[in-house]
Amino acid sequence: MAGLSKDTPIPTEIKLHQASRVLEVAFDNGSAFRLPYEFLRVYSPSAEVRGHGPGQEVLQTGKKDVNLVDLQPIGQYAVKLIFSDGHDTGIYSWDLLYEMGMHQDAMWLDYLSRLKSNCASRTAAAQGGMCGGIGTDDDGHNHGGGGCGSMGGGHSHGGGCGHKH
Repeated sequence: MAGLSKDTPIPTEIKLHQASRVLEVAFDNGSAFRLPYEFLRVYSPSAEVRGHGPGQEVLQTGKKDVNLVDLQPIGQYAVKLIFSDGHDTGIYSWDLLYEMGMHQDAMWLDYLSRLKSNCASRTAAAQGGMCGGIGTDDDGHNHGGGGCGSMGGGHSHGGGCGHKH
């Protein structure tokens, strides 16, 4: 995914929609995707996010309100995205952007699942907050249950996050 294969569609247009925090990319094969900044940030191809090998990935939390402050072309094959949280080490090749667009729904559901299983949140303010057994909705809001004692020093009143602390 990191390189540029001969079959990779090439972007014909890249637009930043700052109000909705979405990068829109259209490819020469007719495909077009709207990739939220948060999605791009939590799946950054950087070593900071992906680690240096399998199993070293770092779950990105509190990125719901991240903005894209700059987009820099990298040769004829990629763009470097600069995010409002200071993250600037991910290089997004055309094939990576295309693959992210093609698999966005499954990747997003996987991310939400990992947040839930780690008692984490999409919002920075909610870090260390409630993490209950009832569940997290698609916006990352927790409903019911108790606190996750490993996050932010809170204590649990029922439910808990299911992790051993």
